[in-house]
Parts: sequence; C-alpha cells; structure tokens
Amino acid sequence: MTFLVTGAAGFVGSTLCDQLLAEGHTVRGLDAFVPYYAPALKRRNIVAAQTHPNYQFFEVDLRTDALAKYFENVDVVYHLAAMPGLVASWTEFDLYMNCNVLATQRLLEAARKHSGLKRFIYASTSSVYGKFASGDESLMTKPVSPYGVTKLAGENLCRAYMDSFDLPLVVLRFFSVYGPRQRPDMAYNKFIKALIQDEPITVFGDGQQVRGNTFIEDCVRATQLASAAPAGETYNVGGGEMATVYDILQKLETIAGKKFRIKVEAARDGDQRHTFADTTKLRKHLNWTPQVSLNEGLARQYSWQLQASAMM
Repeated sequence: MTFLVTGAAGFVGSTLCDQLLAEGHTVRGLDAFVPYYAPALKRRNIVAAQTHPNYQFFEVDLRTDALAKYFENVDVVYHLAAMPGLVASWTEFDLYMNCNVLATQRLLEAARKHSGLKRFIYASTSSVYGKFASGDESLMTKPVSPYGVTKLAGENLCRAYMDSFDLPLVVLRFFSVYGPRQRPDMAYNKFIKALIQDEPITVFGDGQQVRGNTFIEDCVRATQLASAAPAGETYNVGGGEMATVYDILQKLETIAGKKFRIKVEAARDGDQRHTFADTTKLRKHLNWTPQVSLNEGLARQYSWQLQASAMM
C-alpha cells in the first residue's frame, strides 16, 4: 500500500513512517519544519527513512503549497501535522488556526478530489475533551485551551467533508504519548533532560495532575490499525496506566538513580487536570491492546535521551 503521512518528521509521524517502511509499504512524507522546536531535531528523525527506497520526503507547507500531486496512487492518508502545545496557543492563536484548521481544510480539499482514497486518518487529541478527559468517546467535547479548540475544529471540518463528499474518515484522539523522539517541549522529555544535566525542574500546580500514558509504539500500532477501521469512527488511543506528575518523577528517579531538584509554580491556564482513555471501542473494533508498560516505556525513553545527549 501507499501511505501519505503529514507531519512526517515529527515525533509520531517519523516513528509511523519507519514502521510502515519496515513492513514493506511505500511512504510519502510531508513536513514544513515549522520551528515550534528545533528543525534540526526533526531532520534527525528522518535520516534513516530517507535512505529507504520506498520513501519519498517533501518539504511542504500545507497552509500554502499545492497538494494534489502528492495524492497520486495514495491509499491512506495519516494527517498528523499540527501545531502542538497548550501554553503557546494562548499567545499565538493565528499560528494555531492556520496550522491546525486552515492546513487541514486545504488537505481535505485535495483528498476529496482523489477518488482512490481508502481512509483519511485524522490525529486529534484528548485536549478536545477539556480539563477532565477521562472516559470513552461519548464524553462531551469541551476544550479549555485554544489548542484544543483548533484540534476540535479540525475534527469537525473532517466530518463536514465526510458528510458532504464521502471522505472515508477515522479520527484518533491521542492521550499523552511519550517515548523515544518525544518533542523537547513535552514534560517527560524535560524531566529526563533535567536529570541527565543535573538541572532543576518546574512542577506547575500541586503535581497531582493525572495522565493516562501511551507509549509511542502502542500509539503507532493503533494508528496503523485505524486504516482498517470502519469509516466514520472516532477512537481514544491511550496506554491504560494512570500516573500523577509526582508518580512519574519517582519512577524516573528510580530509573536514573538520582533525585530531582524541584521548583513549584502556579498551575498554567489550559492545563488538563485528569486524563485517562477508555479504549474499549478500539479494543473491540481493532483488537488493539497496549503492549508497553509505563515503567518499561519510561526506561526506554530515558535510555534514548541519554544516548542522544552523549552524541551532542
């Protein structure tokens, strides 16, 4: 099969591309290298893929560039490109609107004109549920950050194209994905970096915020399986283990054999308080279950970051 992956140089996107290539598929990757974090890190993510004969990579901006030509012979689209992050979305709303809504609309326009498309997979987020994101897909969507608002707008755009043009849509709502290649702005990456470099960390609020954690390999496997899901479905993607911020810090201290130096600051606007994915539907429809425990996943991310820091 031939897959088109947007956000192909990012955390989830690059890992997905590597797995698709390993299984013998043809992959066309698109990424604009928007400098939310260092583009050099994203380019490093795709070094191995770019040596593969079944991989084509194009530096493309979904907001402005012509897109139709990238759909030639494509069976499945994985739309992973987005501007992430809760905090910055308050001050850079135009950027989030353009990257998460306008870019999605332009991609959908190109997709609807491609008659051979079997599935269009839209990667969404638990942030669409709001401050308390624990339950199944029937939870009310009530985002509390501009980021969550723009991702929900992207979902609704996709559904409009499904209803009007028979777009074979599947929506995935990711819950707290972590592991090798995690973005440097994400909490676990920051925590591990601080341990390696013996730097202090900041805990926002009381540290009792709960997350349901999803290891990158489990997330990618669910994303792949979505290409065989019934069109029109929405699925939560979560790893099945809850932990507070302080739980994670204790686990990382055990892995690293050293203690954190912690500063405490006020909770941030738009932060979620409690997230945990009910993945019953994903399990029933696609026979998916998470395979990597939180302890193992954190150890693997720590090892990856330790090795990466030694190379810098």
